[in-house]
Amino acid sequence: MTRKVAVVTGAASGIGLAIAGALQADGNDVALVDINQPRDLEQGIFIAADLSVRDQCRMVVDETVRRFGRIDILVNNAGIQHVSPIEDFPEERWDYILSLMLTAPFLLTKYAWPHMRQNNWGRILNINSVHGLRASEYKCAYVSAKHGLSGLTKVAALEGAQHNITVNSICPGYVRTPLVENQIADQARVHNIPEDKVIREIMLKRPALKRLIEPAEVAGLVRYLCSDAAGGITGAMLTMDGGWAAS
Repeated sequence: MTRKVAVVTGAASGIGLAIAGALQADGNDVALVDINQPRDLEQGIFIAADLSVRDQCRMVVDETVRRFGRIDILVNNAGIQHVSPIEDFPEERWDYILSLMLTAPFLLTKYAWPHMRQNNWGRILNINSVHGLRASEYKCAYVSAKHGLSGLTKVAALEGAQHNITVNSICPGYVRTPLVENQIADQARVHNIPEDKVIREIMLKRPALKRLIEPAEVAGLVRYLCSDAAGGITGAMLTMDGGWAAS
C-alpha cells in the first residue's frame, strides 16, 4: 500500500492500539487519538482529545492535516461501555456514550471528507460491534450508538462512492481488551452470577466459536480494507463475531 496518513481514535490501548501499530507497520503515518497517552508511539504522533466534545473532533482533523498535510484513512474506534438496566441507566452516561460513539464518528467523517474527496481516495473504517446488528440487555446506550453507526456507515458509503471513498463497519464480538475486562464486574452484578463465569456464560454464550476475538485479528481486517484489493467493498457490515450473528 502506498504511504498514507491515518487517524485512529481510541488508540491508547486494545483494538485502537493494534490498528495503529498495523498501519504503522505498513509504512503509513498515523495520528493516535485518545484521551489517554498510548504506551508506544513508534513513528506516529499522539493527539490528546476528548471526542465527546465537538470542537475536539475538528481539532483532531486540523492537527493531523497540519502535521502531515492530508488525511487518507479514518478509523473510528473510540468507545466505552456502561452496563445497567434502562430504569437505572444514568442519563448523563447516555449522553456521553452517544456523543463519543456516534456524534464523534459523524463529525470526524464530516471534517476529514473534503481532504479525501480532494485526493479522490479515502478509507473510513468504523469499528462497530455485533451490537450494531444484534441487541443485548443492559446496554441500551452502547447498542443504540452502534446501531446508529451502522446507519452512518451505509449513508457515507453511498455518498463516498463517486469520490473513491469507501466506508465500512467491522462488527466484532467480544474482543480481549480492557473495555471487555472492565465490564466483567458489572455483568456479574446485573446477571447475578460470579465474575469467573461471565466470559463463559455471558460473553461466549452466543458465538459458535467459544473464544474472545484478539485485537490483532481486527487490525488485520483493517489493513485489508485499506488496501487496493478491497476497493470494491463499501457499505458493508463485516462481522468478526465467531458466528454470533449467524444464529
